[in-house]
Formats: sequence, C-alpha cells, structure tokens
Amino acid sequence: MSRDPKSVIDEFHQAVNMSPQELESWLETHESQSVGQKDGDDESIGHKSGRRIIELLHKQDDYNDDDLSHMKKVISYVHRHTAQRPSSDIENSRWRYSLMNWGHDPLK
Repeated sequence: MSRDPKSVIDEFHQAVNMSPQELESWLETHESQSVGQKDGDDESIGHKSGRRIIELLHKQDDYNDDDLSHMKKVISYVHRHTAQRPSSDIENSRWRYSLMNWGHDPLK
C-alpha cells in the first residue's frame, strides 16, 4: 500500500464503493448492527469505522494525518476481507454485512 497522501486517498475511494447516503442508511439497519467485533461497548469496530467513513466521504480535501491513517485502515480491511470471500451465497452473509460497514458492497 502506498504511503503518499494522494495514492492513499485514491485507493480509499476505490475501496469504498458506497455513497455516504447508502452507507448512512445501511448503518441504521439491524443487519449492520448485528455483525463485527465489539471493543468494550455496544458498537462494533466496523460500525464505528462506517460512521468515520461517512465523514471522510463528505470531506473534499484537507485531510489530516488521522484521516489518512483511517483511510489506510479501511483499504487494508477491504483488501483483506474481499480476499476471504466465502464460496456460498454472499447476499445475506455476515461477510458482506461486515464489508458494508466498512463502506464496500461486494455485490456492486
């Protein structure tokens, strides 16, 4: 994964294929809230990431180091988990739901 900011931003926008509106609607669903690893509270790490991704998608530029760090985390997650695609139907799978929390719908 590239480290220069422009490449990170480009890779982020390639990995995240859901619009801010699509992601926001998705995060409100029971399916979205039913998956993911919890880190001491009721919201999963992926669900929190989804909310942060919405903020990043609304930004046009002027990304800070924390923004770029989160973008790298999203890129890594999407690449790692798309490589683990299950052989069964994915439409209603926890695998797809987790990826969607991170802004990537594998059915698009």
